[in-house]
Amino acid sequence: MSRLAIGCTRGLRANRLVAAILPLLLASPSTAQSSASQIRALLEAELISKEVVKYQLSRYLMDRVPEPPRPQSAQEWTREAPRIRERIRATILRGWPREWVERPLAAEDRGLVPGTGEGYRVRKLRLEVVPGLHVAALLYEPEGVQTPAPAVLNVNGHIYGKGKEIEYKQKRCIHQAKQGIYALNLDWLYFGELTHPENQHWFGAHLDLTGANGIGLFYLAMRKGLDYLYEHPSVDRDRIGMTGLSGGGWQTVLLSALDERVRAAVPVAGHSSLVSRLEDFGPGDVGDWEQKGTDLLSEFEYTHLTALIAPRPLLQIHNAEDIFRSHRVKPGTFDALESVWDVYGASEDFQFHENFDPADHNYQLDNRMQAYRFFAQRFGLLQPEREFATGSELRTAAELEVGLPGDNLTILQIARKLASRIQRAPIPVAPPERRTWAREQRQILRETLRFAPVGVERAWFLAGTRMKGLDSRAYRFDFENGLSASGVLFHAITGSSDPRPATIVLHDEGRAAAAETVSERINRGERVLAADLIFTGEATLPGDRPERNIQVLAAIGERPLGVEVAQLLALAEWMGPGPKLETHGIRSQVAALAAAALAPGAFSEVVTHEGVGSLVHLLEEPVSHPDAPDLFCFGLLRDFDIDRLHALAGN
Repeated sequence: MSRLAIGCTRGLRANRLVAAILPLLLASPSTAQSSASQIRALLEAELISKEVVKYQLSRYLMDRVPEPPRPQSAQEWTREAPRIRERIRATILRGWPREWVERPLAAEDRGLVPGTGEGYRVRKLRLEVVPGLHVAALLYEPEGVQTPAPAVLNVNGHIYGKGKEIEYKQKRCIHQAKQGIYALNLDWLYFGELTHPENQHWFGAHLDLTGANGIGLFYLAMRKGLDYLYEHPSVDRDRIGMTGLSGGGWQTVLLSALDERVRAAVPVAGHSSLVSRLEDFGPGDVGDWEQKGTDLLSEFEYTHLTALIAPRPLLQIHNAEDIFRSHRVKPGTFDALESVWDVYGASEDFQFHENFDPADHNYQLDNRMQAYRFFAQRFGLLQPEREFATGSELRTAAELEVGLPGDNLTILQIARKLASRIQRAPIPVAPPERRTWAREQRQILRETLRFAPVGVERAWFLAGTRMKGLDSRAYRFDFENGLSASGVLFHAITGSSDPRPATIVLHDEGRAAAAETVSERINRGERVLAADLIFTGEATLPGDRPERNIQVLAAIGERPLGVEVAQLLALAEWMGPGPKLETHGIRSQVAALAAAALAPGAFSEVVTHEGVGSLVHLLEEPVSHPDAPDLFCFGLLRDFDIDRLHALAGN
């Protein structure tokens, strides 16, 4: 049984006094008396560059990208598509209360916007996504048209500070209405009337923590707009389209792939194959949080989502000088998939448009005209020669405000609500039952972490010093899975052959921040490895948003925390039997506890500083996903918490 000395402290004051006395009592005359400044200088040296981390992680991810679909016949894809569609739906809705998912449409008519243009009117709507969360929408209703009439769901993208009032979206909806189309202009989480700090998209990770897939909320929100159009008595159910820019393009691809009620789709600059994203940017910037929802890309990826729209009409629009650069996107999501529409004899319904004016991230006139013509042709409407003049008909955000309840829930509040429903059986007290419990829980933890053990394939000795009684050796640790960590191993030069106790030190801010702890351990006569596991310290990606590299691992079906735990256990084995483990910060705390829980004999002692007493802290503080992305492991709070990891580590 390992002895755990785990304290969630705010500092090291108590330890400092002990550290000051112990060297005087235990050290031989030749024992090195290191200082924190001396150790920090050795810890700050770069052992692995961020570009190397990027390359290794890119290769790791590339090896796991699913192959694009290549059906040999229409019958084959017609048979296979429903199975894929259902598996993806089940993945993104995993953990959501069934009564929420199947909740009937609840729509509230909030009246008309006064003073709209000729030929249409604008109705204000409030749609309930899940109990307590409403979204605002505007329905542009054509006047004097024969019903049932076609409809288009217009979804929002990442328009920071704006929503349904954005100029190009209003113009699009007004034109569609004048063209004889019911146009629904739907707000999106964190934009428009849903602009709230707790609706930032990475709060989806807090839903993950409770065991409800965060991407499911985004799916339910966009699906409510489709539900409304489908149930509208004046809408032709066989002529419903969907379109949007950026995040709206992503929504268009996802919902159109998973819901065949969308009969024609025009995503604009919103998706690409995972391969082209990795080639273009590497794993550091492969889209916003929801585009890498947990397990979304584990069996299938965006090539499959695109193909699931077949044989329904699909026009992909991409811009020449955009973040989704057209020449990089086209090979993966168009060229590679033409055969899917071909087997149906529907090649004319699969189109690609490259925008050069203005060529940036846009849904301006050229792109809008392409969409108008595409929908008109598919819905049996007259082809427009130009966009209907709409400039004087644009309305301000205040004029278009629908009004949401004052207590409208946020993403974070929904996560807290789901967390409050978590119930776990008590930990058994009697030894036989406790051993059985520990064995079963350990297996659940392996599955939660998607734990795959690795070994140290090679410890590259990069540099070393032997001076002033101190031996230091810097290593890059290459693991069997192609990923790496780095660390510096210290010990005092004593001339004694007696084995020295070993300690691994981790710090959330990187190993250099642990200089004082390392120095104290050395002065106690210990061998000390100060390490940076992957995603920590220098072992992160270049750029100002390194957290994005972590979420893409979760998207392909792995768990960043599980990767870290595997590295930590491999380093423990490399150090020799039963090293101690000392951590600073909540990220290294949870990684250490999870490792000790999976392998209780791996560490003789675990000491934690600046830790937390419960994972609920991540929700209540709240801790942002960018600050601790590895902690938001799907279902970790649902099945475990700090106390249960403690209990497992001690059994």
